[in-house]
Amino acid sequence: MKILIIGGGNMGLTYAKSLLNAHIVEESNLMILERSNEKAELIKELKVGTVYGEPGAYIKEADLIILAVKPQDSTILFDKIKPSIDHQQLILSIMAGIPISKISEQIGSKKIIRSMPNLPAQVGSGMTVYTSSEDVTRIELVMVQNILNSTGKTIYVEDEKLIDASTAISGSGPAYVFFYIQSLIESAQNLGFSKAQAELLSYATFKGTVDLFKKNDFSCEEWISKVASRGGTTEAALNSYKENEVMEKLSEAYTAAFERARELSE
Repeated sequence: MKILIIGGGNMGLTYAKSLLNAHIVEESNLMILERSNEKAELIKELKVGTVYGEPGAYIKEADLIILAVKPQDSTILFDKIKPSIDHQQLILSIMAGIPISKISEQIGSKKIIRSMPNLPAQVGSGMTVYTSSEDVTRIELVMVQNILNSTGKTIYVEDEKLIDASTAISGSGPAYVFFYIQSLIESAQNLGFSKAQAELLSYATFKGTVDLFKKNDFSCEEWISKVASRGGTTEAALNSYKENEVMEKLSEAYTAAFERARELSE
């Protein structure tokens, strides 16, 4: 199997490295199209595949094409590669906000899988939600699932609208987590800890909590009740959350992200 990754940015390189590490494809069968000469030279030094600077006949050789460019660059890209696309080629898009119908219309292919990965894919702990057009076969879907699994966990959805929903939750989610960790760090510093101490307190607490959650069957509500003693310090913080309607405000923020994702798709 030959794979072409269009876009040599963070996510494009993440998939290139994951595909090689998982032995899904050999270096000789992996191609990368990167228009930036400077970036292309850097990718060549990594020896993750054959690097091209412009579209060409080699595009037809790919069994799978991974679209890993910025959404705003998609229209120009589609115009350039459309003449070289074979209608039987499988297309995997990891571009945010570009629906299957638009990809199909602009490049002429009907075999399209649309996915929404997130940043932790770079360390093999990603969360990817994906869906497909009707022309994608079950065998092709399984093949792409294996590819996506090389970067972490996956969820397949029938309804493409859930890709926009996943953009608001798992796609943007790492930024929410970093935001909360940063609030812990700043609060720890305000309480007298050094920056290094505050970072260790916050990172270790967050990681330990996630590990604990994964190794037990308790719900978040049950864990909260185990930590929050009546009249204790945790309850004081949680009461402050309730009084300031933090949960409602967070829900509004996630909805805002979802609405923006829908706008981009339209």
